[in-house]
Amino acid sequence: MERVNRVEPCAAIIPCWNEAATIGPLVGRVRAQVPAVIVVDDGSTDATTELAHAAGACVARHGRRRGKGAALRTGFEHAWRLGVRWAVTLDGDGQHAPEQIPGFRHRAHVTGAALVVGNRMTHAAAMPWLRRLTNRWMSRQLSRRAEVCLPDSQCGFRLLRLDAWAQLTIESQHFEVESETLLAFVTGGFRVEFVPVPVIPAPRPSRIRVLPDTLRWFRWLRQSRPPARSPVADVIPLPT
Repeated sequence: MERVNRVEPCAAIIPCWNEAATIGPLVGRVRAQVPAVIVVDDGSTDATTELAHAAGACVARHGRRRGKGAALRTGFEHAWRLGVRWAVTLDGDGQHAPEQIPGFRHRAHVTGAALVVGNRMTHAAAMPWLRRLTNRWMSRQLSRRAEVCLPDSQCGFRLLRLDAWAQLTIESQHFEVESETLLAFVTGGFRVEFVPVPVIPAPRPSRIRVLPDTLRWFRWLRQSRPPARSPVADVIPLPT
C-alpha cells in the first residue's frame, strides 16, 4: 500500500465561476498550505481571473461556462502536466477551510488512501435541512452501488492522487462529478478515506439548481454500471 510522503508536491485546484468576492483571500490562505494553487475560471463574467492571479494563483480560464466537472478536469490535467503527484480540491466560495489540508494529507499518509474526502455529516445539523436530507439520500444510494459506506458523497473538499485519477474514466461535466469520482476510485480498487470537516456557510446562494441538477444526478446513477472491483496494476508514471 503506497503512502503519501507529506513533503511531496501538492497543488490545490479551485474551480470557480464569478467568485470575485472570495477568491483573492481564499488563494492567499491556500498558498500558506500548498506550494501551487490552480484556479480554473469557468467562464466568469466578473474579476475572478484578475483577482486570483493577483493573489498568486496560476489561472486557467474557460471561454464559456462548462460546469464544475469540466473545470476540475482542466485543473487536474494542468497539475498533471506540471508533474504534481497530489491535488487537493476546494470550492471557490469559502466553504472549505484551507487550514485543514494537513489533516487530509495526514490521513492519506497513515492509511495509504488514494482519495480522502471531507465528511460534513458529523456536523450535519449545521447544514440547511434540504441539503442535509438530499446529501444523506444520495450518499445512501451511492453506498449501495459501491457496496461500501460513503458518509458524505457530495463534499468537494478532497485530496487525491493524480496517477490514480489518470487511470479512471470520469466524464461528468457538472455537479455529479463528485459522485462519479468517488465511485470510480472505489470500483477501481483504490483506498478511499473520509475526514471530518466543519460546515461553513457560503457567503452567497448555492450554485446547485435543485431540480435540473438532481435530475441529472438521477440520470447519471441510472446509467452508471460500475465494474467489479479488481486490484490496481502498476500505476501510470508521472510525466518527466
